[in-house]
Amino acid sequence: MKNYIHINKNDSVAVAVKDLKKDLYIKEFDLKLNEDIKKGHKFAITDILKNDDIIKYNMPIGHAIRDIKKGDWVHTHNTKTNLKDVIDYEYKEIEIEEKKAKDKKFFEGFLREDGKAGIRNDIWIIPTVGCINKLCSNFQKLAQKKYPDQVFKAIEHNKGCSQLGDDLENTQKILAGIVNNPNAAGILILALGCENNQLDEFKKFLDPINNDRIKFLKVQEVKDEVSEAILLIDQLKEYADTFERQKLPISKLTIGFKCGGSDGFSGITANPVCGYTSDKLVSYEANTMLTEVPEMFGAEKILLKRAKTKKIYEDMINMINNFKQYFKSYGQTIYENPSPGNKDGGITTLEDKSLGCIQKGGNSPISGVLEFGQTPKTPGLYLLNGPGNDQVSSTNLVASGCNIIVFTTGRGNPFGSIVPTIKVSSNNELYNKKRNWIDLNAGEILEESNMDLKSDDLLNLIVEVANGSLTKNEINGFEEISIFKNGVIL
Repeated sequence: MKNYIHINKNDSVAVAVKDLKKDLYIKEFDLKLNEDIKKGHKFAITDILKNDDIIKYNMPIGHAIRDIKKGDWVHTHNTKTNLKDVIDYEYKEIEIEEKKAKDKKFFEGFLREDGKAGIRNDIWIIPTVGCINKLCSNFQKLAQKKYPDQVFKAIEHNKGCSQLGDDLENTQKILAGIVNNPNAAGILILALGCENNQLDEFKKFLDPINNDRIKFLKVQEVKDEVSEAILLIDQLKEYADTFERQKLPISKLTIGFKCGGSDGFSGITANPVCGYTSDKLVSYEANTMLTEVPEMFGAEKILLKRAKTKKIYEDMINMINNFKQYFKSYGQTIYENPSPGNKDGGITTLEDKSLGCIQKGGNSPISGVLEFGQTPKTPGLYLLNGPGNDQVSSTNLVASGCNIIVFTTGRGNPFGSIVPTIKVSSNNELYNKKRNWIDLNAGEILEESNMDLKSDDLLNLIVEVANGSLTKNEINGFEEISIFKNGVIL
């Protein structure tokens, strides 16, 4: 195994695979390291003059703010982003190859009445407002005790009241999307009665309503909310029992891809493995999703080239530029995105992060742009609007119908969503240290495995999870949501 990775022949930097010591000679580039280089961090393989672009992934990740010598460490102390503001784009129609799988692949899932497929047969208890979270959790515990073989989940959140206008509507769209996720066989929606998210208004976002699958209880209007809730749960349990696993084509699945706690290897191992896997799923006519819009900044031109139509191209531009305006409306700097953990792991600029992040989307054509709570109408890869925050972006994926979320990480993150969340480590050290969090190790690519074989491992794991195997987040009970907020709290 080499001490470094040179991702593209045109790159002016290489990435250290392990901690490298000063004065180490690297024959391929005829250089000695001028300083110690931490694993995941970059070093120059050629002299880079002040103001010259620094190239990684065959793309600029920023420019040098002073002369950088061959063998120097390349990071935040000598590199600055090239990104500035909202920019204009010019559409050029290109022919995009769409690959179709020659074989067929199946899983054992639950076919719902609307034609969607679930991979779990849960009953979810969802509040319209955060004031009644603990009622939901109490009902969940009572229901679980009564029906120990049935999975019940209390979907707690802190929104639904003291919100106005578009902000309240966003909450309603996201909650409605969660209600409609096919992993839930039955839903009990609890309302308080005095909240901004009034039940009658919320029901409009659920139209049409399957009255067998969705039950409602406004707790202020009944004397004994416990007995009323258990009565409705009994009915939902009876309905859930009508479903059995059956053989279904993999085209029925919707898989979301995201990353959190990234490091310098995320864009080299775990994220490309997701990209390969996404392409394979799309070839089987499944749906895949890529989100985290701020982590597309600086890499959007690569994605734009893959828009199926001019309309999709324009929707992508609007999504990118509107999110930049959202940052600016709060007086925030658009491009100071990499977190302290990202930087410590070797990510220098937002372009560096974004170019690694979009690897999760593979090379498939982009079939559309989705807003909060929207679901795909045709097979393919979709971009979902929303921030990069792990909890919020995962919640958005659930609300857009994802059965499974594949979550890559290089630093480690125990978070799990309310749908199975497959954790993929970008490096061996994390996998060996946190096997109680991690489901698949992509770090092996740095040593012995190859991208295509590792993506087969991930695809097979997705099918196993769809068939009922539990992910680490499910085993640990790490299941939560967080709803996007953009507005005042009264």
